[in-house]
Amino acid sequence: MKAAVYYETGAPEVLRYEDVPDPVASPGTVLIEIAAISIEGGDTLNRAGGEMATSPHIVGYQSAGTIIEVGEGVTDRFVGQRVVATGLWGSHAAMTAAPSVITWVIPEGADLVKCACVPVAFGTAHDCLFEFGHLRSGETVLVQAGAGGVGVAAIQLAKRAGATVISTASSLDRLAPLKALGLDHAVDYSESGWVDVVRGLTDGRGVDLAVDSVGGRILAGSVQCLAYRGRAITVGSAGRDPQPFDISLLSAGNHSITGVFLGAEILNPRTYAMIAELVDDVAAGRLEVIVDRLFPLSEAADAHAYIESRQAVGRVVLVP
Repeated sequence: MKAAVYYETGAPEVLRYEDVPDPVASPGTVLIEIAAISIEGGDTLNRAGGEMATSPHIVGYQSAGTIIEVGEGVTDRFVGQRVVATGLWGSHAAMTAAPSVITWVIPEGADLVKCACVPVAFGTAHDCLFEFGHLRSGETVLVQAGAGGVGVAAIQLAKRAGATVISTASSLDRLAPLKALGLDHAVDYSESGWVDVVRGLTDGRGVDLAVDSVGGRILAGSVQCLAYRGRAITVGSAGRDPQPFDISLLSAGNHSITGVFLGAEILNPRTYAMIAELVDDVAAGRLEVIVDRLFPLSEAADAHAYIESRQAVGRVVLVP
């Protein structure tokens, strides 16, 4: 099969489009002919400097397609079924073998490309807001990097739960399309004084919950935006500004900070059911996936470079 592979980590240019051996459906897995690959933030971070479990390595957490073979012991999936799957690596390819327990059925007639983008981004956003963030109706939430996959999901989920939603991005233009999805207030966090802008939008009180996927100085700013006893979530740090967090920032306002990693919860029945419901919501149009751009798999390097240019609003998808 064809795949986007690399032999060493580095810039997007390390990706090559090559022939590699076909995966096989081992016990407990299903073999999927891939139709759409959602490039996740972790994919670009892993390509840039993460662990290489194979050589050549096929990066990628998430893809969707049609099951073409079922491994021994799998009784809840069948050939011809459309699913979206997650995994530790292997999505940037024409086929993948995924454990059946981390596949979700795509409803008949649903947009497969949009459903390919759901589990990691929407599941992460849901856990950040509710399981760990304890968001309640009537509260105010700050969603950092709102134009990214987790951000777009978090804005919609928070608004649906009855929250007031403030979100940031590197330009107000990137946030403009999100007004229709429930965004109440847009803030450019590339401008100095953005913390004061956020606090001003709350009449000085601060936000009840901040969901931060950026880290570094932005995470410190997220804590400064919190109301008394406010909660901050740090998730999937983009790594653009690595620096230690000064925990003493939490004390004066009795603030709390929680790290969230969906992967640690992915085999939990609660999480599986939650993601299944989110896939159904997207399939039915109750939640929206924004697909910024489609790239052929052969142009994976260009797709990764486009993501890292910070121009995209929503997801960038590869098509084999």
